[in-house]
Amino acid sequence: MINDKYTNLNDGIYCIDARYICPGNACCYLIVEDNEIAIIETGTVFTVEGIEEALHHLSLNKEMVRYIIPTHVHLDHAGGAGVLMQKYTNAQLVIHPRGAKHMINPDKLVAGSKAVYGEKKFRELYGEVVPVPEYRMLTMQDRDKIYLKKRILEFRHTPGHAEHHFCIWDQVSQGWFSGDTFGISYEKLGGKQNRFIFPTTSPVQFDPDKLLGSIDLIMKYKPKQIFLTHFSVIKEPAKQAKILREQIESYRKIAIELRFSSNREKKIFNAIKVMTISNIVSKLPCCDIKKVENLLELDFKLNAQGIDIWISKQNEKNKKISTGK
Repeated sequence: MINDKYTNLNDGIYCIDARYICPGNACCYLIVEDNEIAIIETGTVFTVEGIEEALHHLSLNKEMVRYIIPTHVHLDHAGGAGVLMQKYTNAQLVIHPRGAKHMINPDKLVAGSKAVYGEKKFRELYGEVVPVPEYRMLTMQDRDKIYLKKRILEFRHTPGHAEHHFCIWDQVSQGWFSGDTFGISYEKLGGKQNRFIFPTTSPVQFDPDKLLGSIDLIMKYKPKQIFLTHFSVIKEPAKQAKILREQIESYRKIAIELRFSSNREKKIFNAIKVMTISNIVSKLPCCDIKKVENLLELDFKLNAQGIDIWISKQNEKNKKISTGK
């Protein structure tokens, strides 16, 4: 069932648009098992109303919400956590151990986002970011599990996009809630069975080797589907994983080729833009290139920033090795 409140993905899973930037950019999920609910991803403060509307439309009480689970603490995934915790007083916030301190005190996250977007744009995108009390948090070590009734949700640490990232394996749907680890695949980039997927390497903790390792970990479970934050469910994970691996290696190659260039971030931006648009056109030859460029402009910018920071770190490491310091 599809309406303006939610999309029913079966197996008790519902997708809700996060109302972030534009429709179809980001989403969060409800997992409903009997009279217990987990909310995976919080979006921003502007997502909260959509979650409330979906619960009301599904005749679900707020007392049923047991867990609120951001995959990591980037604000399009966790910015609404504090407000949701205020509204759903029976819930625990389930968080990566490296992310907990940023939920208790989000000042560093806010400052980092303002540095990227500027004060005005930050307010438009994220609004207010509310702290979460430490006593209401549940940190998940790698392989830890929680239960919705008898339904098992397993947490695996998946660095590469961010060190504070985990993915959630749901045995019932045989699917992963992948946050940003398994990339981005907007519905506007192809039909249900032919969507283009690409990695997200936004700053500041992108690491290609770790990201490839996390994708390998995801695929070891032989998933039937992946629940992306950007955006909704995709099928054929093995096919999509191959495409992601190839692009991550291409990103690495671009960074290494440009590692000593002046104006390097801009050159990385242009290189990944040309490569990605070319890949999309080869897959979707009838697409409107200008619309695709506009849709992906921010992603290209953030990916270029993350790749540039990664190669800067590599240069610094190599310098220390060569000088013996």
